[in-house]
Amino acid sequence: MIDINLIRTNPELVKENIKKKFQDAKLELVDKVIMLDSEHRKLKQEGDALRAARNSLSQEIGKLMREKKVEEANAIKAQVVANNEKMAAIEVREEELGAEIKQIMMAIPNIIDKSVPIGKDDSQNVEIQKYGEPKVPSFEIPYHADILDSISGLDKESAGRTSGEGFYYLLGNAARLHEAMIAYGRDYMISQGFIYAIPPFMIRSDVVNGVMSFAEMDAMMYKIEGQDLFLIGTSEHSMIGKFKGQIIDEKTLPIKMTSYSPCFRKEGGAHGLEERGLYRVHQFEKQEMIVLCKPEESMDWYNKMWQYTVEVFKNLDIPVRTLECCSGDLADLKVKSCDVEAWSPRQKKYFEVGSCSTLGDAQARRLGIRAKGEKGTYYLHTLNNTVLASPRALIALLENNVNEDGSINVPVALRPYMGGIEKIYPNK
Repeated sequence: MIDINLIRTNPELVKENIKKKFQDAKLELVDKVIMLDSEHRKLKQEGDALRAARNSLSQEIGKLMREKKVEEANAIKAQVVANNEKMAAIEVREEELGAEIKQIMMAIPNIIDKSVPIGKDDSQNVEIQKYGEPKVPSFEIPYHADILDSISGLDKESAGRTSGEGFYYLLGNAARLHEAMIAYGRDYMISQGFIYAIPPFMIRSDVVNGVMSFAEMDAMMYKIEGQDLFLIGTSEHSMIGKFKGQIIDEKTLPIKMTSYSPCFRKEGGAHGLEERGLYRVHQFEKQEMIVLCKPEESMDWYNKMWQYTVEVFKNLDIPVRTLECCSGDLADLKVKSCDVEAWSPRQKKYFEVGSCSTLGDAQARRLGIRAKGEKGTYYLHTLNNTVLASPRALIALLENNVNEDGSINVPVALRPYMGGIEKIYPNK
């Protein structure tokens, strides 16, 4: 949510930003906010004037009563009663307008960074850099579900019976690899000075509304029936929500945390679910990182954070590249974002395994997260980034480490988490 003062002072900038995001249907919202805000401010002034008059008249009544001028005092009392009734009506309307303005403001996209490339959708994202050599071996790389099947590592049929489509069992060494990757990502981030956390896996609607747009919430999140609780789609939601309504001592900044959680997503829409594989599923696990920092430091942290993810994948012998997300591919709260994509030697192309974003002070405004320093109180900037999410990362590891004989090389970084195993061999 942007600062309403920006709409008051520079509505054309806000409209131009909406156009850059190809959301022209929202242009009218700017003018609507200006109109409603003008009415809201006039009512506030009128209410303030009535409150000031009430104080003055109350003093006058006291004076008249002391002077035994009861009739005159009663006449002023009647005026106070009339003013109070008018003030009550104003307060009701003020509250209605405030709620309407807030709802509209939450639909107006955040101001994107000047460096963001302009484009309509993800097909116009811009490659930044490749890391590692994207090799295609001389033998045919099996589909990841077949690699997992060869080591008795995947059972979607049983998961279909227990939970339905979009769920899975990971078994044996496949499950160990999955957990080893998550654990390695956790320990790598701890080594970078991040505090490790395991957050709540359910959050209330006020936190959901604070960390994401309504459209994202409807498309992604599962609601717990009969309760004001949602299953998290990523631990960033809980981790940012942890600081809701807090005033943080500036001396403790930046706050750097890395969190583990399962993630639950509807995965509806055009992409849908995969029948055999694990590219799109309802449940996965992820190691995440968040940073809360001073506004002037957020872009530096943004660049540090995505580089952490690149380093993790390089250490797992997985070639990756980074893509700058264009304006039309940015969620409404994001100022700037990039995707980390892993190389798929089977498909001979890259696919997304993580995303890094800075959201400016949008989440902090929605959730009331501020810092207090020598120059006063201000809203913090929030950032989030995927360290590693599995099974996406597991797919990349399998494809880039499978050998022609079907065996799978265990990257050196993961061997301590795998009991020293250097290679996994097929058993069927």
